[in-house]
Amino acid sequence: MKNPLILLSFSITFFLMSSQSANSSQHIYREGVLENDSIIHEVMVPVELDNVTVGGEIGRRIDITLNNNLLKLDIEKDFLAPCRERNQPGGYVGLGKLIDASVKLAYYSKNPKVLELKQNLINVVTKTQEEDGYIGMLKEDARMWKLWDIHEMGYIVFGLVSDYRYFKNQQSLQSAVRLANHIIQNWSIEMPEVWMKSQISSHLAMIGLDRAFIALYSQTSDPQYLNFLITKLNVKDWDMDIVIGRQEKVEGHIYAYLTRCLAQLELNRLKPDEKLLRSATKALTFLAEKEGTLITGETGQWECWTNDQDGEHALGETCATAYQIRFYENLFRLKGNCWYGDMIERTIYNALFAAQSPDGRKIRYYTPLEGQREYFDKDTYCCPNNYRRIIAELPAMICYQSDNGVAINLYTPSTVKINLSEANTVLIKQVTDYPNSGVVKVVVSPSHTASFPVSLRIPSWAKEATLTVNNEKMLSAISGSMFKVERKWSVNDTITLNMPMKWQFVKGRQRQAGRTAIMRGPVVYCLNPELNKGMGIEKMSNHELGSIRIDPNSIKGPFPDERIRVHGTNCTIGAWKEGYGIDGKHDFELTLSEFIDPQGTVSYFSTRNFEYGEDDELLSKSKIFDK
Repeated sequence: MKNPLILLSFSITFFLMSSQSANSSQHIYREGVLENDSIIHEVMVPVELDNVTVGGEIGRRIDITLNNNLLKLDIEKDFLAPCRERNQPGGYVGLGKLIDASVKLAYYSKNPKVLELKQNLINVVTKTQEEDGYIGMLKEDARMWKLWDIHEMGYIVFGLVSDYRYFKNQQSLQSAVRLANHIIQNWSIEMPEVWMKSQISSHLAMIGLDRAFIALYSQTSDPQYLNFLITKLNVKDWDMDIVIGRQEKVEGHIYAYLTRCLAQLELNRLKPDEKLLRSATKALTFLAEKEGTLITGETGQWECWTNDQDGEHALGETCATAYQIRFYENLFRLKGNCWYGDMIERTIYNALFAAQSPDGRKIRYYTPLEGQREYFDKDTYCCPNNYRRIIAELPAMICYQSDNGVAINLYTPSTVKINLSEANTVLIKQVTDYPNSGVVKVVVSPSHTASFPVSLRIPSWAKEATLTVNNEKMLSAISGSMFKVERKWSVNDTITLNMPMKWQFVKGRQRQAGRTAIMRGPVVYCLNPELNKGMGIEKMSNHELGSIRIDPNSIKGPFPDERIRVHGTNCTIGAWKEGYGIDGKHDFELTLSEFIDPQGTVSYFSTRNFEYGEDDELLSKSKIFDK
């Protein structure tokens, strides 16, 4: 068998090197993508946020994040006051991340209140900028050296560049330039040594700074920002192995690792070098092959890499979840491999949405598979702000321009406008209740009749997927592929995609060996004891609940469940107590709910046959390297 690392490196290098132009004169930033003039050289090119309207559960999450979270924040007290006072000895609040999220949510929604909030943030932040360019919250003798000042400044640069990119605000770009120059002018070779002598590694102390400088370069073409990345931040030479567990210097920090991988991939678009792919390949191999990813798409405990499949405690940091989605999406654009889209989808519908309360107001730091889940007690810091940011980016992950046509990645009620050429614009409208069912109608309406391909991601679980166009001959769609339909399209031509959703019992691995997780489509189901009162399970521990023997043949549903989301679902399944009993009569009739249920405490279950179930379609047998 060919070495998957070599295959992956070759494939990414081919696409990246083929995307370079010999005549690079102007760079435009598109969510980390650098374009030469207006020619885009990626396999999948995202659609601008203002050309997308989203409904369904994805749209609902965007709406409640906007209305019930962002607009409910005490921004003056929690975010702006520290920036005005600038007297803190250390720490940060996530002001730059908040700016970035607000910019994108404002641009997507055009909501007057969000537009006003965004502009107020920009006005206050830029007015607090000191003569030397500093923006932040630390007192003068703590700046640059103390945690997390550079981290905060980097994201402020990134947020200000986002405002310029989306709203062409010159004030924001000028402030970003001045702040970046302040960092460069005050950089010292001793700083990483100081951080290493404290409690963390140097790359962890400056999370996000590398991508901020790439974003700034993309808008200014000023080579000093790339030179700083290469000569001072050593982004080009950074090559780190996966470190498991929260060890000394927190070297295995997932969020820090993945954001550096993204910076390397973005730098590789500018200066192709196979060395820049090494860390991304290691992360991808660990996530896909080395037990690094759990059934919900989450990874890690206490913010760091793990591979034991333990489902308890500080599991699945929300920052790591957000950056996993960005990491997969970045590689999906580069390679066009369905596996990345499948991973994006699973992570969104389980790990990401479970990190937010059903009403949108509260955010979690961690979301375990087993045990009680708790909400974070602050609106500041990393996880709440990174949640807002990734939610704001989801509209751009639904539909792409690809192969002179259209590619659909995420299924959700939506309308997307794509300019195929100066003469032809196509509207792509999805009508579906996904993920409740796998029936999706895609209405294709070009402004002029034309021939072009429409590709649809057929998830790996959709073994019996079929599609028709305008009710013509039915076609079998290959699961785990980007299935291409190429024809001459006219207004209101309709693709009907039917992906039968069967219940899946997925084998647990490592610590979950001998147990199964229950899935339907991309959604994992869990046990909420509150839904099963009166059965004698109220006082059971999580271990005891997980030891109940379910009967896979007795599963029924899905049934409507409006408690957590509009048109949500649950199911019922018969089960037996742990023990000697072998008769067929069930001891329990359990109701299981979607993993996003805030009171879910168990996600893996025993069966009488400990070998029962099927391997995970996405996380076994190197599925990623088969395509």
